Amino acid sequence: MTGSDAFDDTAADYERLETELLAQDRDAARVSTADVDETTARQVVSDLVDDGVVTAVIEQRVLVHEPSGEAFDSILQLAVFHRGWSAARDTGEADE
Repeated sequence: MTGSDAFDDTAADYERLETELLAQDRDAARVSTADVDETTARQVVSDLVDDGVVTAVIEQRVLVHEPSGEAFDSILQLAVFHRGWSAARDTGEADE
């Protein structure tokens, strides 16, 4: 394109905008795990133990996430794992 037509062509702008909006949609759909602090993790794990989703193995000092069979020695790691596992299950990815 030459002359003023080059300035009037905004196709690239629309493509960039669409790409950015798609990326924002993907980010909004993902579960955030970075905001899990120690207090939140303790509450999440306590609720999971109460619901029978997590079992404490006292002799080994681990917490077992029963649906996945994964064992954790950190409540923070367990809480983050469970959030991700739940999100994957809700989207159908955990069964694959």
